Amino acid sequence: MKPTSILNLLYPLPESAASEDFQTLLTRPGLRIERIVSDGQVSPPGFWYEQAEDEWLLLLAGQAVLEYEDGQQVALVMGDTLLIPAACRHRVVFTAPRSVWLAVFCTAEVAAAR
Repeated sequence: MKPTSILNLLYPLPESAASEDFQTLLTRPGLRIERIVSDGQVSPPGFWYEQAEDEWLLLLAGQAVLEYEDGQQVALVMGDTLLIPAACRHRVVFTAPRSVWLAVFCTAEVAAAR
């Protein structure tokens, strides 16, 4: 099977906006891959992500800081990866302008099949 199209994750980027830009690149049962473009957005006060699936992140461009519920913060720079297990409460406390993420979400069943 031949590829249907070529996509560059870094170009073109969407116009700067008040909210992050989420683009779903691929979905399969138990698996979702997204490109996220952040322009200084952070999680609202008191808001926590708590997802049912594991989330593997690759920061393709920019910088970011995530915070876990226990107060630990993790700084990410271009090229860094991070695995956030399912149900781990976390939030975004900093993103540099034009930060680009590749986010892979998978269920425990998909992760176990590897």
